[in-house]
Amino acid sequence: MIKANGDANMQDTQRLERMATNSGGLWWALALEIVGLLLFVIIFNFIFPSLGDTLSDGARVALGLLFALVPALLWLGFFYGFDRLEPEPRRMVIATFAGGAILFAALAGTLLNHVFGVEQWLAATWWSRLLGGVLVVGVIEQYMVFLAVRYLVFEHPEFDERVDGVIYAVAAGLGVATVINFQYVLAHGGVDLDIGSVRMVINALAYASFAGVLGYFIGQARFERVPWYYLPLGLLAAATLNGLLFFVLERPSTGLAAGKPWASLALAAGVALVALLIVFWLVARANEETLRVLYGAAPAPSAPPSALPAREHAPRSSWFGGDAFAGAPVAASSTGAADAFDLDENPRPQQEPPQPRLPEKGNPKGGEA
Repeated sequence: MIKANGDANMQDTQRLERMATNSGGLWWALALEIVGLLLFVIIFNFIFPSLGDTLSDGARVALGLLFALVPALLWLGFFYGFDRLEPEPRRMVIATFAGGAILFAALAGTLLNHVFGVEQWLAATWWSRLLGGVLVVGVIEQYMVFLAVRYLVFEHPEFDERVDGVIYAVAAGLGVATVINFQYVLAHGGVDLDIGSVRMVINALAYASFAGVLGYFIGQARFERVPWYYLPLGLLAAATLNGLLFFVLERPSTGLAAGKPWASLALAAGVALVALLIVFWLVARANEETLRVLYGAAPAPSAPPSALPAREHAPRSSWFGGDAFAGAPVAASSTGAADAFDLDENPRPQQEPPQPRLPEKGNPKGGEA
């Protein structure tokens, strides 16, 4: 939503330029992360397949809990590494990861088992698994991700790029995946580290990609004025991926339930790769449009993005829609810089530039006759 809003100042231009920053190292980080997770699986399935056979039950549980953290730490490390131009504060990434884990551990089980009673009906039929997996399990799990990002980092000045929504949402999603891995290890008294490593990687890939989709919508809502249904739509998109993927993985004839971990791993890796590539393509496209407006209306900023001041943000209150995520409308001045996020409560009136007077007939200098 673009509108003329007078002569924009350099600070507004700098905010736009910062917000639309693209990370050139993103694609390398994504590829290296996939490779790292595959190496993790290969090591404990082909090099050390019997590592936990001689351990006591307590040691197997401890080692399983440690391994449950590895995929999440890999994801967090690479996602932190790709944002080289303006790295996100480690404390915020870690806090969002911990927030997603704590919210899921504290609320999700109660909501799923005691409020909706999914244990009693979810596995009854294929359509109950599908619809319940999307509309109940998927929505609740992804809402934990949303809450972590919304209340821990959304209002922070360091949340100043569109792609930050993806980074922080993925961190929260990995918190969810880590708790699920912990629960699996504890429920089984430890895990076989070969097949167990596959399951852990699948959960990390899956929840990172689901959260990445939701993070795109959160990043857009941070910097654009969006309709009330925009974030619920993003939540539903992430929940749909959540429900569909685990519906396939947990079918009795396919995936993990049928003893086919490698097919399940390939499916989860493919879904994660495609989903995140699409997400970052959408982010890059939105940034390109912002920069097109900016550079079409103003000269390039004099300072590099890394030296630009942090962007302030107006306070918001509610969880969904309305003013909760309605950023200031994008504005572009036809005579100056693009004022995408004018934070003044009283916008500057548009001023027309002075027009030169044409010389009148018989008066070559254009003065008064």
